Amino acid sequence: MSPIIYSTTVAAALGAGLMGGFFFAFSNLVMPSLRRLTPQAGIEAMQVINEVVLNPIFFLGFFGTALLALVLVAVAAMNFAGSGMPWLLAAGIAYLAGVILVTVFFNVPMNNALAAVDPSSAASAALWADYLDRWTMWNHVRTVGGLVSSGAFILAVRAAA
Repeated sequence: MSPIIYSTTVAAALGAGLMGGFFFAFSNLVMPSLRRLTPQAGIEAMQVINEVVLNPIFFLGFFGTALLALVLVAVAAMNFAGSGMPWLLAAGIAYLAGVILVTVFFNVPMNNALAAVDPSSAASAALWADYLDRWTMWNHVRTVGGLVSSGAFILAVRAAA
Protein backbone atom coordinates (compact mmCIF):
# COMPACT_ATOMS: atom_id res chain seq x y z
CA MET A 1 0.00 0.00 0.00
CA SER A 2 1.54 3.29 -1.07
CA PRO A 3 1.93 6.11 1.47
CA ILE A 4 -0.84 8.10 -0.27
CA ILE A 5 -3.28 5.18 -0.18
CA TYR A 6 -2.24 4.43 3.41
CA SER A 7 -2.93 8.04 4.47
CA THR A 8 -6.19 8.12 2.54
CA THR A 9 -7.28 4.89 4.21
CA VAL A 10 -6.47 6.22 7.68
CA ALA A 11 -8.45 9.39 6.91
CA ALA A 12 -11.37 7.31 5.63
CA ALA A 13 -11.26 5.14 8.78
CA LEU A 14 -11.43 8.26 10.94
CA GLY A 15 -14.24 9.77 8.85
CA ALA A 16 -16.31 6.58 8.83
CA GLY A 17 -15.83 6.21 12.58
CA LEU A 18 -16.79 9.83 13.13
CA MET A 19 -19.98 9.42 11.12
CA GLY A 20 -20.81 6.10 12.78
CA GLY A 21 -20.42 7.81 16.16
CA PHE A 22 -22.56 10.73 15.02
CA PHE A 23 -25.36 8.37 14.02
CA PHE A 24 -24.87 6.34 17.21
CA ALA A 25 -25.44 9.50 19.26
CA PHE A 26 -28.64 10.19 17.35
CA SER A 27 -29.96 6.67 17.81
CA ASN A 28 -29.13 6.46 21.49
CA LEU A 29 -29.53 10.02 22.75
CA VAL A 30 -31.24 12.45 20.39
CA MET A 31 -34.12 10.32 19.11
CA PRO A 32 -35.03 8.83 22.53
CA SER A 33 -34.99 12.37 23.93
CA LEU A 34 -37.25 13.66 21.16
CA ARG A 35 -39.59 10.70 21.74
CA ARG A 36 -40.21 12.00 25.27
CA LEU A 37 -41.50 15.33 23.97
CA THR A 38 -44.99 16.04 22.73
CA PRO A 39 -45.37 15.32 19.02
CA GLN A 40 -45.47 19.03 18.24
CA ALA A 41 -42.33 19.78 20.26
CA GLY A 42 -40.51 16.73 18.84
CA ILE A 43 -41.37 17.67 15.27
CA GLU A 44 -40.31 21.27 15.81
CA ALA A 45 -37.01 20.19 17.34
CA MET A 46 -36.27 17.69 14.57
CA GLN A 47 -37.15 20.24 11.90
CA VAL A 48 -34.54 22.58 13.41
CA ILE A 49 -31.97 19.78 13.70
CA ASN A 50 -32.52 18.88 10.04
CA GLU A 51 -31.82 22.48 9.06
CA VAL A 52 -28.79 22.96 11.30
CA VAL A 53 -27.10 19.72 10.21
CA LEU A 54 -26.79 21.09 6.67
CA ASN A 55 -23.48 22.83 7.33
CA PRO A 56 -19.95 22.69 5.91
CA ILE A 57 -18.43 20.76 8.81
CA PHE A 58 -21.05 18.01 8.65
CA PHE A 59 -20.76 17.91 4.85
CA LEU A 60 -16.97 17.56 5.10
CA GLY A 61 -17.27 14.52 7.37
CA PHE A 62 -20.20 12.95 5.53
CA PHE A 63 -19.35 13.62 1.88
CA GLY A 64 -15.57 13.85 2.37
CA THR A 65 -15.57 10.31 3.72
CA ALA A 66 -17.78 9.23 0.82
CA LEU A 67 -15.27 10.66 -1.65
CA LEU A 68 -12.40 8.88 0.08
CA ALA A 69 -14.40 5.65 0.13
CA LEU A 70 -15.17 5.95 -3.57
CA VAL A 71 -11.50 6.51 -4.43
CA LEU A 72 -10.45 3.59 -2.24
CA VAL A 73 -13.06 1.27 -3.78
CA ALA A 74 -11.61 2.10 -7.20
CA VAL A 75 -8.06 1.48 -5.93
CA ALA A 76 -9.07 -1.85 -4.41
CA ALA A 77 -10.96 -2.93 -7.52
CA MET A 78 -7.93 -2.20 -9.72
CA ASN A 79 -5.51 -3.97 -7.38
CA PHE A 80 -7.69 -6.57 -5.64
CA ALA A 81 -4.86 -9.06 -5.12
CA GLY A 82 -2.84 -6.46 -3.21
CA SER A 83 -2.38 -6.67 0.52
CA GLY A 84 -5.42 -5.37 2.39
CA MET A 85 -7.40 -4.67 -0.78
CA PRO A 86 -10.37 -6.93 0.02
CA TRP A 87 -10.76 -5.06 3.33
CA LEU A 88 -10.43 -1.76 1.51
CA LEU A 89 -13.15 -2.74 -0.95
CA ALA A 90 -15.45 -3.97 1.83
CA ALA A 91 -14.88 -0.80 3.85
CA GLY A 92 -15.69 1.50 0.97
CA ILE A 93 -18.81 -0.43 0.01
CA ALA A 94 -19.97 -0.51 3.64
CA TYR A 95 -19.73 3.29 3.86
CA LEU A 96 -21.24 4.03 0.47
CA ALA A 97 -24.12 1.56 0.86
CA GLY A 98 -24.67 1.63 4.62
CA VAL A 99 -24.30 5.37 5.13
CA ILE A 100 -24.68 7.31 1.88
CA LEU A 101 -27.34 5.25 0.09
CA VAL A 102 -29.39 4.68 3.26
CA THR A 103 -29.32 8.42 3.94
CA VAL A 104 -30.31 9.35 0.39
CA PHE A 105 -33.06 6.76 -0.04
CA PHE A 106 -34.53 6.58 3.47
CA ASN A 107 -33.57 9.27 5.99
CA VAL A 108 -33.59 12.31 3.68
CA PRO A 109 -37.03 11.57 2.18
CA MET A 110 -38.43 11.18 5.71
CA ASN A 111 -36.75 14.44 6.72
CA ASN A 112 -38.29 16.18 3.70
CA ALA A 113 -41.75 14.86 4.59
CA LEU A 114 -41.29 16.03 8.18
CA ALA A 115 -40.18 19.48 6.99
CA ALA A 116 -43.44 19.84 5.06
CA VAL A 117 -45.74 19.08 8.00
CA ASP A 118 -47.31 21.66 10.27
CA PRO A 119 -46.27 20.50 13.77
CA SER A 120 -49.58 21.69 15.24
CA SER A 121 -51.80 19.83 12.74
CA ALA A 122 -53.92 16.87 13.76
CA ALA A 123 -52.15 14.57 11.28
CA SER A 124 -48.68 15.44 12.55
CA ALA A 125 -48.82 13.13 15.60
CA ALA A 126 -49.31 10.02 13.43
CA LEU A 127 -46.55 11.11 11.05
CA TRP A 128 -44.24 11.75 14.01
CA ALA A 129 -44.84 8.32 15.56
CA ASP A 130 -44.07 6.61 12.25
CA TYR A 131 -41.08 8.89 11.63
CA LEU A 132 -39.55 8.14 15.03
CA ASP A 133 -39.67 4.39 14.46
CA ARG A 134 -38.64 4.22 10.79
CA TRP A 135 -36.07 7.04 10.85
CA THR A 136 -34.37 5.61 13.93
CA MET A 137 -34.31 2.09 12.47
CA TRP A 138 -32.58 3.37 9.31
CA ASN A 139 -30.27 5.46 11.47
CA HIS A 140 -29.22 2.25 13.26
CA VAL A 141 -28.27 0.91 9.81
CA ARG A 142 -26.18 4.05 9.18
CA THR A 143 -24.50 3.60 12.57
CA VAL A 144 -23.53 0.03 11.76
CA GLY A 145 -22.48 1.01 8.23
CA GLY A 146 -20.13 3.70 9.51
CA LEU A 147 -18.62 1.55 12.24
CA VAL A 148 -18.20 -1.54 10.04
CA SER A 149 -16.60 0.66 7.40
CA SER A 150 -14.22 2.20 9.93
CA GLY A 151 -13.23 -1.23 11.22
CA ALA A 152 -12.65 -2.60 7.73
CA PHE A 153 -10.51 0.43 6.79
CA ILE A 154 -8.44 -0.24 9.92
CA LEU A 155 -8.08 -3.91 8.95
CA ALA A 156 -6.96 -2.84 5.46
CA VAL A 157 -4.23 -0.70 6.99
CA ARG A 158 -3.20 -3.50 9.32
CA ALA A 159 -3.09 -6.06 6.49
CA ALA A 160 -0.88 -3.78 4.43
CA ALA A 161 1.55 -3.05 7.27
